[in-house]
Amino acid sequence: MGHRVSDGRTAVERGSERELVVTRTFDAPVRLVWDAWTKPDLFKLWWTPKSSPVPLLSCEMDVRTGGGYRLAFGHDVASSRAFFGKYLDVTPRSRLVWTNDEGADGAVTTVTFEDRDGRTLLIMRELYPSKEALDASFVGMEDATPEQFAQLDDLLVTLGLRM
Repeated sequence: MGHRVSDGRTAVERGSERELVVTRTFDAPVRLVWDAWTKPDLFKLWWTPKSSPVPLLSCEMDVRTGGGYRLAFGHDVASSRAFFGKYLDVTPRSRLVWTNDEGADGAVTTVTFEDRDGRTLLIMRELYPSKEALDASFVGMEDATPEQFAQLDDLLVTLGLRM
């Protein structure tokens, strides 16, 4: 369905005119992958691509249906940029759905976690309000997302060693 990028592990493709679909299998159980997406102290260890010049300053997450999140990026509070939204659906170890409310063109993100014999198939879908909004977002995501997920892989290895 149009443009697809893969680094061999992470596939980033357009599911439709308005939807971006990212698929990856992680060599870790769903429990650990879920924790990495829902615990702020773990989330902030992998979410920002290391190649990004802008660090993640703060990460607040109230991971429950109706809860909210706020991520602030920048070198200091005065120059920071925030990303925030609400959790529409939180089904533990199975599904996360959240809004991206920082702009008019924000997507609704759905992440599903499926057990595959002790590994985790993760599918992230971002549904944008228009084709143009997805076009604008796709350019950054096709590079950043594989890098983020590689960092998540590294974190999952260290979490697995702690078990």
